[in-house]
Amino acid sequence: MKGVSIGAAGVTQECVRQRPQRILMVSNRAPIVHERDTAGALVRRATDGGVATALSAVAEAVDVDWLACAGSEEDAALALRGQRVKLGNASRLSYVAPPAQAYELFYNAFCNPLLWFLQHGIWDQLQGKNTGLKALHAWQLGYLPVNQLVAERVAEALRRRVDRVMFHDYHFYVAPLFVRNLQPRAFLQHFVHVPWPDPAEWMRLPRKIPDSICRGLLANDRVVFQTPENVENFLATCDELLPDFRVDFRRGVVKGKERETRVWANPISVDAVDLHRRLFSPAAQCAAAALLPELGPKTIVRVDRLDPAKNIVAGFEAFGHLLQRHPEYRGRVRFLAFLQPSRASIPEYAGYTARVVAEAEEVNATFGTPSWQPVRLFIGQDRLRALTALRFYDVLLVNSLADGMNLVSKEGAVLNERDGVLVLSRSAGSYRDLAPGALGVEPGDVAGTAAALNEALGMDADERRRRADALRGVVLDHQLSGWLKRQLEDLGVQDEGQEDSLALHGTPRRFTLAG
Repeated sequence: MKGVSIGAAGVTQECVRQRPQRILMVSNRAPIVHERDTAGALVRRATDGGVATALSAVAEAVDVDWLACAGSEEDAALALRGQRVKLGNASRLSYVAPPAQAYELFYNAFCNPLLWFLQHGIWDQLQGKNTGLKALHAWQLGYLPVNQLVAERVAEALRRRVDRVMFHDYHFYVAPLFVRNLQPRAFLQHFVHVPWPDPAEWMRLPRKIPDSICRGLLANDRVVFQTPENVENFLATCDELLPDFRVDFRRGVVKGKERETRVWANPISVDAVDLHRRLFSPAAQCAAAALLPELGPKTIVRVDRLDPAKNIVAGFEAFGHLLQRHPEYRGRVRFLAFLQPSRASIPEYAGYTARVVAEAEEVNATFGTPSWQPVRLFIGQDRLRALTALRFYDVLLVNSLADGMNLVSKEGAVLNERDGVLVLSRSAGSYRDLAPGALGVEPGDVAGTAAALNEALGMDADERRRRADALRGVVLDHQLSGWLKRQLEDLGVQDEGQEDSLALHGTPRRFTLAG
């Protein structure tokens, strides 16, 4: 890596000194999943995904209890036995295993695709009719029961071994409200990784659902988003839907009859030390050797989940447009796409995957030759291979329709060794931070994206270096350690020996959902 001194910026070194009180971290996905190998032995496999990866680093840096939903039959068996699994240092993971039918409605009918599509601005891509009725059915028989079950486990932990809770993401929007009913004095924080749209988008759902989602989030002491724009949209949504709450836009506070909730932004980032450690492993060296023959004289790379919000089809269309307008790139530029299968049981995702493959094949059929194929797809769960590819790009394309953050754009900034150029969607949360070094594009503008690819490929060395240095500097100045430090300060975590500043809020009351 050129001209970078990471030093002790990694999350592991900076945050362990804080010696925090015990925290319960709650997410849908765990950092590991348990399976049986061919010999019948129980093995653990790391899960993919930006959220799980970032939170895994947290669990290695700070002693936490981590509660997540079972991702396999073996995880469910561990949940039934009440067994806790060791992670990093003194962190422990335990599972909750909701009933299969409730979890199916919770995850595959409500969270994905309904919440995901709504919050990423792709609601119109949902298939089928009677969306409102389906949403109510999945809400009542899936989302609410799973949230309540998780809340009960959170309340147990609060009674026994933890004194504050850090919820993560859109799966558990109403769980904090259920926790309040069981442990009214708990200190609760909720970090939302995905975008929060404006109030009009929430009106696509039956009114009682967004009303209850807002009330659930406002049962937290703190709600944290990726960007100030998300904060503004959330405050506006509460102002629109909840007449019994008072919204202070200037202070970022929503006040109800019994409590007030602070709402603020803290963009998540990556751990550069950990990323580089991974790339110096023997397995990473093997991955690099396997990738080198795939590179062209110039190489475009993308790393994404197979998700409609990632706008992969339009990226291939833009590449085809580039090859059509600039035949000099034929035979000289390769597009390597590292795509992780996602939610394949949901029709919208399966259909989108088919469209991605078809578009790549169309570009290859139109412009390829027996000795050169312009697009190379790598489909599978292989995070190390994807991280390795980020070393070698000349251009990294991130043209998502919407992203809460997009950690790939930040990973590329610190891993790339070629002064690669980042072509980045202005709708990605990371664009706010990375704009000084990126070429910004509108995700719906295929011709504009093709023009940005052309500019990136033709950029002179000095400009490439200037932009790459700017990107690296931004990411290294705000790593995962900084995000975590601010989250812990917000939770009221203090150094050992100081007085506990955990605030107690009002007289215990009962809280209810809308309707």
